[in-house]
Amino acid sequence: MQANPLIRTYPDIGGVAFGWKGRTFITISMCLELYFAAVEFLILVGDSFEKLFPNTTLFASAKLSVKQGFTILAALVVLPTTWLKSLGLLSYVSASGVFASIVVICSVFWVGAVDGAGFHERGVIFHKSGLATAVSMYSFCYCGHAQFSPHFAIP
Repeated sequence: MQANPLIRTYPDIGGVAFGWKGRTFITISMCLELYFAAVEFLILVGDSFEKLFPNTTLFASAKLSVKQGFTILAALVVLPTTWLKSLGLLSYVSASGVFASIVVICSVFWVGAVDGAGFHERGVIFHKSGLATAVSMYSFCYCGHAQFSPHFAIP
């Protein structure tokens, strides 16, 4: 980037290093990563809500499972945010996420301090069966930092 001041994005770097094939490959891989992160988010929401509300029936006439119903519902809630014409409007969505995080932290504190849930030493600390879920949660949380740089542009 010091050699050429016109290089501003990752696809630009791929184009300088490997020509149009490198530019195309980098652009496609970045777009696929964003797509897969969105799919992973929907799956994570479906799994989480299935565990939170196990005896709920959504879309009973469509014969969908609880997980599928919550996944579709999450997609319908998130989809209108992709149609916003200004990123300034997206700040309100972000503020609601911050507010939700504060509510969750206060709820956990309340249950631990007032309701006496506490921590009890029992059970197994490490489950191999949950490793894939844990890795996917961490990858979802940390995979988008390169994608959302202010200089990302699709040619």
